[in-house]
Amino acid sequence: MVRRTKEDAERTRLQIIEAARKTFHQCGVSRTSLEKVAAAAGVTRGAVYWHFADKAALFFAMRENSLAVIDRADAFLFGDESGDPLDAIEQSMVYFFRTMSTCPAARETYEIMSFRCEYVDEFASVLQEVNRPCVEFQAKLTTAYQQALALGVMRPELDPDAMALDSVSFVRGLFNNWLASSPGTEWRDQVEDMIHTHVALRRITPPRA
Repeated sequence: MVRRTKEDAERTRLQIIEAARKTFHQCGVSRTSLEKVAAAAGVTRGAVYWHFADKAALFFAMRENSLAVIDRADAFLFGDESGDPLDAIEQSMVYFFRTMSTCPAARETYEIMSFRCEYVDEFASVLQEVNRPCVEFQAKLTTAYQQALALGVMRPELDPDAMALDSVSFVRGLFNNWLASSPGTEWRDQVEDMIHTHVALRRITPPRA
């Protein structure tokens, strides 16, 4: 009975998170109340407050579900599949965008964080946490570029720290344009080519025969 109660509680919690994502996406975070989320989830307002102290806590729970995409993309950077760190960086970026294309829930979560949330009032302190994955990704990219330099596959005049900052700026700008565009546009169709070009500019050009 206790196990069933825990399973039911977790099911309700996930149901509320799913309803919150849909409501945040449709109405915007500032115009979404917990009462509105409760109605969308088909639960009582008390059930929402039992699981989440406030709207910010619910927002974080929704965001947490999307971080698995970042974790899997990061895994490419230091996996054993590729011996070339630049290949690994490219695969990581491509994987992220492919997942955004095939996973509507993840894509909607990032649309909410990028376009449908005002980071003021109770959300003023949320922005730093939202940006944390980018800071961590930059640090991981720095390590990958250092490895590429040590292996002699990256141009020796390039600085790993600068290249990591440039890549984070590239991905964030590309992703914002990707989110704001529609399927079939160049931002969607050419994203992998743009990533390939971005990484290729760091490679040592083979000497001409």
